[in-house]
Amino acid sequence: MSLLEVKSLDVEFPTRRGVVKAARGVKLEVAPGEIVGLVGESGAGKSTIGNAIIDLLEPPGRVAAGEVLFKGRDLRSLSEPEMRRIRGPEIGMIFQDPQTSLNPLLRIGEQLVESIQNARGVREAEAEAIALELLEAVGIPEAKARMKAFPHEFSGGMRQRVVIALALCGDPDLVIADEPTTALDVSIQKQILDLIQRLCRERQLGVVLVTHDIGVIAEIADRVVVMYRGEVVETGDTAQILGAPRHEYTKSLISAVPRADVKLHRFSSVDYIDGSEPTPKIDIRTHWLGAAREEKTGAEAIAVENLNLSFVLEKSFLKSRRRMLQAVNDVSFMIREGESFGLVGESGSGKSTVARIVAGLYKQDSGSVRLLGQEVHGNWRDPAEKAARRKLQMIFQDPYSSLNARMQVMDIVAEPIRFHKLTGSETETKQIVRDLLDHVGLGAAAAQKYPHEFSGGQRQRISIARALASRPRILICDEPTSALDVSIQAQILNLLKDLQEELNLTLLFISHDLPVIRQMCDRVAVMQRGQIRELAETEQLFTRPGDDYTRSLLQQMPRMDLLRPAAE
Repeated sequence: MSLLEVKSLDVEFPTRRGVVKAARGVKLEVAPGEIVGLVGESGAGKSTIGNAIIDLLEPPGRVAAGEVLFKGRDLRSLSEPEMRRIRGPEIGMIFQDPQTSLNPLLRIGEQLVESIQNARGVREAEAEAIALELLEAVGIPEAKARMKAFPHEFSGGMRQRVVIALALCGDPDLVIADEPTTALDVSIQKQILDLIQRLCRERQLGVVLVTHDIGVIAEIADRVVVMYRGEVVETGDTAQILGAPRHEYTKSLISAVPRADVKLHRFSSVDYIDGSEPTPKIDIRTHWLGAAREEKTGAEAIAVENLNLSFVLEKSFLKSRRRMLQAVNDVSFMIREGESFGLVGESGSGKSTVARIVAGLYKQDSGSVRLLGQEVHGNWRDPAEKAARRKLQMIFQDPYSSLNARMQVMDIVAEPIRFHKLTGSETETKQIVRDLLDHVGLGAAAAQKYPHEFSGGQRQRISIARALASRPRILICDEPTSALDVSIQAQILNLLKDLQEELNLTLLFISHDLPVIRQMCDRVAVMQRGQIRELAETEQLFTRPGDDYTRSLLQQMPRMDLLRPAAE
């Protein structure tokens, strides 16, 4: 007998312009001890289905038709008080963002105890004992001491473990996990996936794993349900779906996943989606932007020598009592013009801190940074340093917070041009902005819109256009695709490849996604605890790693190469 059975489920959202069908005729089954992956891109309806199962749809969303059978009972027929007795004690939920899922004003122990008492009706002392057991079960070290800690005192991976413990407070039979590993580095992702898999087997939990990450599905799912535009297009065993997909959309989706086993020239796009791969509209080599292009000489673009930076964790008048974190410890490397250089490592390894020092956002304690032969010290009043800084731009990780919500796209992209006085007139500036928006695949009409009118992938294209507006020779890309679907990621990475070739750009590429690093970079430096553990040519590092830590990271990558044919 199935633990959960969803039959012909329709979900709709009434709007002023009519009713939006978010899900149509969805069918889904989960057995005890089984992990079912619900996969698709943003807007496919997968999170909507997860919320509909436990009646947590955002108003005015509603289930228009179908059945949700849990242990043979139709959850749609239950009242709200009855559903509250189901949520927690019988169905747990792991939310995507642990930072917003936890109350920042309450200690971890208080949140667990409150949830356990609500779900099980036990006394406080017993709830505290259960909370301690759960923290130990999900792998929190020194669990008794960490009960008194606040959420901000945990790392991202540790917060996600706490969220899993919260989902288990009622000892449920079914858990819905909504993107539980998004934005986690490969080692933490591996730990979380192993934890979910172990709990599933030990407790005979049924798990609905909602994700857009095909690698996660390949790692732990028993069966896969593929959704596209609110409909289920394919269902089957994981090996069958990933190894021999039948539906064209599934084939395109899987082909767009960056490969870890071999380096390819370009990323595959999801051609099944209308308009998936924008075509540049201008000849960039003869355009204003191409005027800054220089021939590839192999000269030094970025040189970092003996870089050090510490952060104060706990202030004190007495230096001996201050608590310091050595974020960057004696880091040195050199990047040649036109090269793609990757920085990889776990969260907290120092890779983004190094990038921010190079970009001039942080000031190092010691060591030197040279850009195109010019040593920079963070002095914007120095004309030579200002000129060098203009030739470096940064694309940030989060496309939602890196754009000013109060500015139109025209002004966002034009700001670097105006700041550096790169054109002779406002008319010329506006035309250049329109050309840039065309070239990154948005179209000139996007100039009059605001950031909230775009999707995440489109916002990242705006960020790329803004970075290009100062005619840079160096681009720092700090996790530019970590929050994007696999197909949108493929488009953005192909765009960066094209721009690098057209403009001879130097790329410093920071990522925790090792397959992306293999496809994008010529050389890679592996960082751990502020130090570089290994620096090598990309293919050498992936095929013959010389450091134990590098080997450990590579072993923890989700493997899909065994499920699909080798590259031609």
